Amino acid sequence: MFDSRHTRVRAALSTVPLVVGLLGTAAVAPAAAGPRHPAASLTCRGKGVDPDARVRYRTETLIHAPLRTIWKVQTDVARWPSWQASVATAERLDHGPFRSGSAFRWTMPVPPNPSTPATRLEITSTVEQLKRNSCIRWTGPAIGEGLHIDGVHVWNFTQVKGGVRVSTEETHTGAQVDADVPAATALLRQGLDAWLGELKATAEGRTHHRPR
Repeated sequence: MFDSRHTRVRAALSTVPLVVGLLGTAAVAPAAAGPRHPAASLTCRGKGVDPDARVRYRTETLIHAPLRTIWKVQTDVARWPSWQASVATAERLDHGPFRSGSAFRWTMPVPPNPSTPATRLEITSTVEQLKRNSCIRWTGPAIGEGLHIDGVHVWNFTQVKGGVRVSTEETHTGAQVDADVPAATALLRQGLDAWLGELKATAEGRTHHRPR
């Protein structure tokens, strides 16, 4: 039997795509898995994920779409709910181009479980580093009833033959995730794989359906 803390953590984390797993998105094609324990972490302008975090995951996929299309899909935060199944709301907290210093708040529902009622997880992310069409690094807390996670997320976009290789790495810290590192890591893996799968499907769909 899982104790109540373990149950609460798994139930809360299971709906979070950025900060953990996108369970319930099995219809989305999984991303092509990258190195699970790379020698060096991804960086953006010299900054990477939390080196001391116990919960971390890195993966990548090849997207057959123009870089400008992929970048637009990923950075148009307000439209995330239209292509990310678990994102309920998303809003920019600043105006103008997506840039270093931009902030955004997004939410997703957390279903009820034996230990906690249904609630909403709220993530407030701040872009710390950015190089247009190349990389993004954002940080911020995810807060819900009985759950607080601090995350660091890095994205790299590299043009290669046939498309763009999108690589992502994320770390989580917090008492709840540190209480069960294997479970939190597995959920993070599911979340990032699903996010890449949805990004790939959306960007490629826009490319293939573009009027000729």
